[in-house]
Amino acid sequence: MGPRDAQLLAALLVLGLCALAGAEKPSPCQCSRMSPQNRKNCGFPGITSDQCFDNGCCFDSTVAGVPWCFYPLPKQESEQCVMEVSARTNCGYPGISPEECASRNCCFSNLIFEVPWCFFPKSVEDCHY
Repeated sequence: MGPRDAQLLAALLVLGLCALAGAEKPSPCQCSRMSPQNRKNCGFPGITSDQCFDNGCCFDSTVAGVPWCFYPLPKQESEQCVMEVSARTNCGYPGISPEECASRNCCFSNLIFEVPWCFFPKSVEDCHY
């Protein structure tokens, strides 16, 4: 088995595991708010949009030179809070609690260091598949 065969086998294994896990179609914001240059491949050449969505991934074939089937942004409590880290606008201060952040009607996620944990939500009107 050559390197190309090993890559194909790995891709099929990943897709099979996703199917077994009962992958859920990502939300429109999880897909449309991902910058094309930040997309990480989640499929294989020739994958259809249905196959891609069935694996819990996003599909967008409008941008050439980047993966069309790609991993979505992480799910958030509210669709308004789904965005790339670089799109966050600070709504709090260092050490703000989730409760204080919520009292300001802002989003809270402390999973990534050195970025705003409390940030302003974005309208979902721009979200689409």
